[in-house]
Amino acid sequence: MKKSRLLISAISIFIVMASALSSCATISKQIEKLAPKEIERNAFTGMPGSNGPVLAVKIDDTNAAHPQVGLEFADVIYIEQVEAGLTRLLAIYSSKIPKDIGPIRSLRISDIDLLAQYGRVGLAYSGAQSKMRPVIAAANIEDLGAERNSPTIYYRDPNRSAPTNMILNSAPLMAKAKNLGSAKNMGWQFGKKPAGGQVISAVKISWPNANYGATWSESQSRWLLSHNNSADLSASGTQLGSPTLVIQLVKISPSIYGDKFGGVTPMSETVGTGPGYVLRDSEVFRATWNRTSAETGTTWLLEDGSELPFTPGQIWIALTDKEPDFTYLTPKSPSASPATTK
Repeated sequence: MKKSRLLISAISIFIVMASALSSCATISKQIEKLAPKEIERNAFTGMPGSNGPVLAVKIDDTNAAHPQVGLEFADVIYIEQVEAGLTRLLAIYSSKIPKDIGPIRSLRISDIDLLAQYGRVGLAYSGAQSKMRPVIAAANIEDLGAERNSPTIYYRDPNRSAPTNMILNSAPLMAKAKNLGSAKNMGWQFGKKPAGGQVISAVKISWPNANYGATWSESQSRWLLSHNNSADLSASGTQLGSPTLVIQLVKISPSIYGDKFGGVTPMSETVGTGPGYVLRDSEVFRATWNRTSAETGTTWLLEDGSELPFTPGQIWIALTDKEPDFTYLTPKSPSASPATTK
């Protein structure tokens, strides 16, 4: 009888403990459901979104190429100088890759250094001169160019004229891509606007035969772009622009490469250090950019040495060697500094 009572007591204790553990597990699950889950943010933009494989696309930027297709979905867009003082774009996609992108054009030597900081990327472009092909092959790039893919992937838009009518059909291209790196921290940070900026209403950025303008839109909380003095509209009708507009002053010099018309290809040096400007929240901040090697990202520092955070969202980066022209709403402008690198 005594053994039976002990057995019953042990069973009772076990039941109570099991019940308590079960209750704790239930409470833990309920707390887990109530607790806010960490939101994934794209490393390039700081916005909620995935850090998917990286696709870089070379896009024409002449007047005939406008309106461009799919730029409003890019995470980062570089404006760089090419032959004859014109500009061409390098668009970086990760959080969202639209179906159609273009018009697609050929690669330039400045792109190789720019892309090195992104890790292994897929590169979409129309072609490159033969002298550059060994450089492309040696780079940490998966070559997804038009010369390696069918006309169903790089197709011609019948409503556009050559050479500004090649459009990328991205879905089948990305289905073929292998071993691409994902979006990662690029050096710049995101956060609240720091003190010390100056209020501006507009800016003009120039190259020898092209210009971009930007005006601040309070209602949209972003800089609205113009290209060669006309509103910069996408093919969807959206005016292009971004919450953060970066003007990176770089050294631009002739390279050993050129186009088929005999024009010399300029090289924009983005490894090193130099002055620049970051525009956000209707203000401009004079800053210093630093990139210690081709494989490392680019950081932006205020004049006191502290980090200059960007506003989350798409980023446009203009690479130029000319000081921009700001329209200030405050009496004193930042002191100018010559474009230097290294």
